[in-house]
This record gives sequence, C-alpha cells and structure tokens, in this order.
Amino acid sequence: MTDLRLEREFPVSPERLFAWISDTEKLLQWWGPEGMTVPEHTLNFHQEGPWSTVMTNADGDRYHVSGVVTHVRPPQSIGFTWGWHDETGARGHESHVTLTVEAVDAGARLVIDHRNLDSSEQAAGHQKGWESTLRKLASKIQ
Repeated sequence: MTDLRLEREFPVSPERLFAWISDTEKLLQWWGPEGMTVPEHTLNFHQEGPWSTVMTNADGDRYHVSGVVTHVRPPQSIGFTWGWHDETGARGHESHVTLTVEAVDAGARLVIDHRNLDSSEQAAGHQKGWESTLRKLASKIQ
C-alpha cells in the first residue's frame, strides 16, 4: 500500500477553510481536477455516512467515486473512504482520505492524507488529481 500527503496554505482563517471543505455548495466549486464538473453527487461532509460523486470531463467521460464519511471534527478535520467504480459500477480498492485544517501564521494550511492507495502508480495519479483540485480551491477561496 502507498500513502500520499499534500499540503497547501491559504490566506484565510481555519474556520473559513473548513467551511470550504465541508459545505456542499462550496465543495462543489472545487471538487475534482481542473476541467471536471460534478453533475451528480451525494456529498455531505457535515456528518458521517455515505457519499458519492460522478465527475465528468469536457468529452463527457464519467468518473464515479464513492465512500463513507468516517469522521467530522469542525474545524479541524474530515475523514472519508474513497473507491473508484469501474464501467460496470463495481467499486474497486478502498483507500482513506483525511482533510486536516491547521492554523498557520499566514492563515490556514490544508493537509490531504490519502492512505492505503493500491500502488505507486495509483498514488501518482491521485497526486496529480489532488494538486489540480487544490489549484481550483485556491482560485475560489482567495
């Protein structure tokens, strides 16, 4: 198994950053890599329980991912499982993501810990995806 950790600082309060990672309306503005939209979702990061999204790209390709929110600790962290679905709808390998908000001198830091990825290739793909997603968040939150 492979783990991935990314960090990004934002010039906002930890409470404001937490709102951007937990409020569904705000979350949908940056969820998924650049060029992706989220036409279908059951995102609710305010409480434990199931979630899912279908992301689409400009070509109409659909990417379905789902999991379970395992914890919500405002304004510090949200944890959830993550599993991609294949073209038949079968859910694949399950990994775990924790989004942690920390106060820093310049505002707040978001730490993404994505653990138990199936391979280094999968981790590399997720790193590209999360980095792109963080760029979207930075463009919205500032």
